[in-house]
Amino acid sequence: MSTTTINLIDSFQEFKDFKNIDRPTVISVLEEVFRSMLRKKYGTDENCDVIVNPDNGDLEIWRTRKVMEDGFSEDDDLEIELAEVSKLDSTLEVGDDYIEQITLESFGRRAILAARQTLVSKVLELEKDEIFKKYKDRVGEVVTGEVYQVWKKETLVLDDEGNELLMPKTEQIPADYFKKGDSVRAVISKVEMINANPKIIISRTAPEFLQRLFEQEVPEIFDGLITIKKIVREPGERAKVAVESYDDRIDPVGACVGMKGSRIHGIVRELKNENIDVINFTNNTSLYITRALSPAKITSIKLDDETKHASVYLKPDQVSLAIGRGGHNIKLAGKLTGYEIDVYREAGEETDEDVDLEEFSDEIDSWIIDELKAIGCDTAKSVLALTVEDLVKRTDLEEETIKEVVQILKSEFE
Repeated sequence: MSTTTINLIDSFQEFKDFKNIDRPTVISVLEEVFRSMLRKKYGTDENCDVIVNPDNGDLEIWRTRKVMEDGFSEDDDLEIELAEVSKLDSTLEVGDDYIEQITLESFGRRAILAARQTLVSKVLELEKDEIFKKYKDRVGEVVTGEVYQVWKKETLVLDDEGNELLMPKTEQIPADYFKKGDSVRAVISKVEMINANPKIIISRTAPEFLQRLFEQEVPEIFDGLITIKKIVREPGERAKVAVESYDDRIDPVGACVGMKGSRIHGIVRELKNENIDVINFTNNTSLYITRALSPAKITSIKLDDETKHASVYLKPDQVSLAIGRGGHNIKLAGKLTGYEIDVYREAGEETDEDVDLEEFSDEIDSWIIDELKAIGCDTAKSVLALTVEDLVKRTDLEEETIKEVVQILKSEFE
């Protein structure tokens, strides 16, 4: 057997190992390649049988011609004259079928090389089609892959079958930092064919990613007892999730957060400490906006449903909470409710207003604030009402620290 033939048989062997292609497709592709070789050589393949066995790489080609009386054959591709056939098989008579096996070698070296070429490109095409089809139906699903290469603008991730997934920088959480070999979870966000190549885009910033994580962590969502009505995100910063349950016995927010935050904790970790507010959905717009602006407490609200505009009035110490760090809170509340929200300080005796300790989080460490809250002081005035000695006794804080805190709080009211 010539090496060329062996090469073709090899491609054949490779062919059966392709993971994404099913048997009938393999057989029909191979058959088509050999039939086109037959057509080139004999002008027709209608009287040929191609038998392919992809399991062991076997191939047989049989050609059948009708035996004719000498001088009566009109088409040598379909018929053979008695004189010629009797040299090959003396038992045959006029009207019989003469069946012969065609060997691969008989096609000649060039034809076999061309066939191999066709075969390889057909396989690649099929593989690409299969990958495209497989992923097209999986948009919105979470995949886990391994980081293969990190470039400036995107990261190449391989799934467990070695298919390439692309995660552009824009689809990564700002705090994401990947290196080769890292395992990464993301949602399949877009699958397209570009120049006959499947391009699979995955995302960690899409709202769907957060939704899938909730489905994985909260069985009630997976089972459909709790519905996620809407998700809005500032990836890596903050997210707001509106949930609803049709079963009065289920508290949707409690179920999503879990005992002591056990369920939401895993999600927050996966999203690089993104702050997640879970709120109860309602069709009552002003209540919905009030909930969406949490943790700020609202005093009153005026709605203009025509222009989808809401004016929200709060006590002065709640204003910056409503707006949130970098304006994320109010921006997301607006996206969640579909209303443009304006925040106003409530007029009143500003000087006597107390200020929530959380307001000082940029000047006072959060663990110090937590210490003070633990003894029941959650506003500036409640801390100032106690003496430094009292505060030292009741908290685990150093006197120095407490004096600094008191100084900061006092300056607020001066």
